[in-house]
Formats: sequence, structure tokens, C-alpha cells
Amino acid sequence: MRRVGIKDVARLAGVSVGTVSHVLNRPEVVAATTRQRVEQAIGELGFVRNSAAGTLRAGRSKVLGLVVMDVTNPFYTDIARGAEDVAQVNGYVVILGNSDESDDKESNYLRVLQEQQVAGVLITPVHDDSTRLRQLRDVGTSVVLVDRPAQGVDQCSVAVDNVAGGRLAAEHLLGLGHDEITFVTGPAAIRQCADRRAGVKAALRAAGIPAATGLREFVVPAMNTASGRAAGEKLVQGKRRPRAIFCANDLLAVGVLHVLLRAGVRVPEDVMIVGYDDITSAESAAIPLTTVRQPTYQMGHMAAELMIAECEQPQHHAHQQILFQPTLVVRSTTKASPPR
Repeated sequence: MRRVGIKDVARLAGVSVGTVSHVLNRPEVVAATTRQRVEQAIGELGFVRNSAAGTLRAGRSKVLGLVVMDVTNPFYTDIARGAEDVAQVNGYVVILGNSDESDDKESNYLRVLQEQQVAGVLITPVHDDSTRLRQLRDVGTSVVLVDRPAQGVDQCSVAVDNVAGGRLAAEHLLGLGHDEITFVTGPAAIRQCADRRAGVKAALRAAGIPAATGLREFVVPAMNTASGRAAGEKLVQGKRRPRAIFCANDLLAVGVLHVLLRAGVRVPEDVMIVGYDDITSAESAAIPLTTVRQPTYQMGHMAAELMIAECEQPQHHAHQQILFQPTLVVRSTTKASPPR
């Protein structure tokens, strides 16, 4: 079956191609009765406008790409919701891509988005240095970093101070009487993990505890619940069980918590746990999770606002680097009395 075109609509409605174009793009200039006739023809024929062709003619797209590292993580779901709400109000749509923390998948998504001539890309990059991102910006595609601070002032970014967040988590555990923190984290190449680790080291340093004795790291390949469970199994089976655990995100923390409880370990009496992100399930976990909260919806909302402002008025746009501050949410996986 051939694609129904604008000429078919014009023929059925008994109007010119220009009139159909006005109905599609400037309906206010078409008489109500004519507009109704054209809309009826569109409905009967099942006509779908060719947005790609319109973009080529206008030289401007109303599509934004959003590439995140793990679409199954509610942290990124909240970011996507914030971005989509802003996009919809402004007449844009959002295409979501999931990199799975893979450079290759991320690069492939960026290539496709560039080929589709999207207006801009919102992205949490796997690594700071991305050739494909530089190529996008070189051809004039706007890029806003999300959950990652920009390296310079020539690009917009929306992030949270992860060093401060890591320090909040560590100070909380140190304040409860612990002098050693087990940090369950993803690869150090992921900027968020590196920054949260730096925060832990800063808290230890301020407390006069050398990192060599006060920081025990457990690196996992991916920041999800399955990796948290795998880490929990090894921690439970180890000769020296940790007393204070800080996980680089809530999914890891929930996985660790599940294993500890299944092994009969008491939380927080035997082991205390702090997560990061404050995803929806953190409060409803088997034991409500103490965590570091990030304003995820607001991050997506602000990133989309910056993106659309740059797309609409690129010559007058002033790049901004927004840095939110995290907050500690104390729940039942930690307690206010020193460990025995």
C-alpha cells in the first residue's frame, strides 16, 4: 500500500494542497467549514504528516533525545518524567534511549539521533570524554548533560553535588560510632561513583581517620539490584563482615539489604546501610532505607528547560551549569545509637 499524501487529502476535500498545508500548520487562517472538510478527509484517509520532511523544510526539529545509563532505575524514570513534562508543554516530544552503561550502545543511540536531526540531546554520558558528543555539538546539535557537571562554561548541565552527597552518607555513619565504611560502588570510570567515593574520603579525613583503614571498597560491574545481591553474598560470606555499608545507589543497597536479611543479619543492629538517590522503593523496602536524596524530577525538568531555551533562541542563550545540593533522609536501616 502506498503512503497517503497531502495531494490525496486535497483531492478528497476538494481544496488546494496549500489549503491542506495551512490546516496542518496554520489552522487559524482557514475558514472553519473548509478546515472541517480537510480534517474529515484526513480522518477518512488515515493521513499522517511527514515530520521528517517538515523538519528538512523548516530546518528545525521538535524532537529531543534523552539517553540514560539504566532505564530500569527509577532515578532515571523520574528524570525522564520531568523532561517530558516540559517538552510536552512546549510542543516537543522526547525519544528515550538506554545505554546500559555501555559506550557502544551510547554511541549508537547518538548516531541515530544525529541522523534523525533531533533538536537536541539530554544525556547522562557513560564517560566524561565522548567523541560522539563532541561531534553532535560540532554540527550544531544542542547537548545538555544530566546528572553530570559540564567541564566548561560553554555547555549546559544539570547535576547534583555528588561529593557532598557521599560526604553526607559517610558523616552519618561516622556519627553513629563507626570508624570503617564499606563502599559498594560501580566502576570508578563512572563520574558519579568517583565523586561519591571522594565524599566518603573527605568525611574520613575530617574525622581524622586514614582512608587506608577507614574505607573498604567493593566494586561491582553494574549499578543494579542484581549486582547488589552479588555484593551482599560476598560480604556475608567474608571473614570480616562489615558493620557500616554505603552503596553508590539505592538499587545496590536494596540488593545488599535483601541478602543480609535472608542470611539472618539484623539491620540496623548488626549492619547499617545507606543508599543514594531516594527512589520510590527506598521508603517501602523490607526495612525503610536511609539514603541520600536527589531532586530527580527537578533535574529532568530543569535540563529540558535549558535545552528548549537553547533550541528556541541559540543566539541569545546563556549556558548554565546547575548544581543541586543533596539531602540525607534517615530511615530504619541506620539508628542513632552507637554499635555494640
